[in-house]
Amino acid sequence: MTLPDIHGLCPPRFAAVKDAFAANFSDAPEGLNEQGARFSVCVGGEVVIDLWGGWADAAKTRPFVEDTLTPVFSTGKAVMMLLIATCVERGLLDYERPVASYWPAFGQAGKAQVTVGQLMSHQAGLPGFDTSVEPSIWFDREAALARLCEQAPMWVPGTASGYHPITIGLLAGELFRLVDGRTMGTALREDFAGLDLWIGLPEAEHGRVAQMRKPAAAPDLGTIDEVKRAAFLDTGSAPGGRGSAEWRTMELPSANLHGTAKDLARIMAVIANSGVLDGRTVLSPGVRAEMLRERIHGRDRVLPFDISWAAGLMRNEGLHIFGPNPTAAGHCGWGGSCAFADPDARVSGAYVMTRQSSHLIGDPRAVRLVEAVYGGL
Repeated sequence: MTLPDIHGLCPPRFAAVKDAFAANFSDAPEGLNEQGARFSVCVGGEVVIDLWGGWADAAKTRPFVEDTLTPVFSTGKAVMMLLIATCVERGLLDYERPVASYWPAFGQAGKAQVTVGQLMSHQAGLPGFDTSVEPSIWFDREAALARLCEQAPMWVPGTASGYHPITIGLLAGELFRLVDGRTMGTALREDFAGLDLWIGLPEAEHGRVAQMRKPAAAPDLGTIDEVKRAAFLDTGSAPGGRGSAEWRTMELPSANLHGTAKDLARIMAVIANSGVLDGRTVLSPGVRAEMLRERIHGRDRVLPFDISWAAGLMRNEGLHIFGPNPTAAGHCGWGGSCAFADPDARVSGAYVMTRQSSHLIGDPRAVRLVEAVYGGL
């Protein structure tokens, strides 16, 4: 087994992080070590660790380099929810007001009292379509939104969380567009210029995208019921019927963000570093606290875990996947990526990779890297 060269920044006090990063390659089964990965960490808003290595494609013709883009799937929800928080900061949204007060059509079929905070914490009862749809509906934003607005919740809103893997991107994206006037992809480019993060990737950037290696096994969702089936298993539960180029280009902030670990760590520093990014205050203390506070805690209806949900982020309390502090929060993506922020330690970080695993959250590769970071603080 030939291990890849590891590049980037890692001070001596974090030597264990570099060892853990190398171990993620060496511990892989034969043939699966041919992957690419990157892990980046900010402390106090400054990048202190930034490691990358491996290959951006399975044929090993493109090295995984500093400007390689990786699709991070649901890890992008952390960025999506930060964009929603910026609307709260500007007085365009209030977490405690009904979504229907901004978007009347959403209030149909028993959803009139669902608040912004409940929607963002997966309590609205819309984890997927309750009747079969064609996978191509996701590429028709207006048609998909009309179906979701007409749909009754699959449980009483506010009584439980049930992870909305893809629908939350359509719903949060539309709410953002209605109050801000821009799409989330446009706002991300304009308000966070300089960060290599994309919701809707222009075709000119597609050549930088790493090739993903899908998991060898399906994730364990526990006992399957109609809620889990709508969220993950129905034919139309995810976009399909179009090529990967069209999927990358569409704006689906819950699922198709492309970016680098370094800039994911940097944008998460807004949460970890007192609401500040590069000297600019993005979130005030009050809004950041409202974003991070627990909205609901218990057994999720879709993911087989007890989860403490903030306004769109998984709180570390009870999960212990984002370091030792319960006030840390973040999000994981399909196959193992993650991004997190710890306001107590002022640490933020992100892990991206091309070899996907079947872990729904808390991929051991990422967890061991995060644990090594705290060992060096």
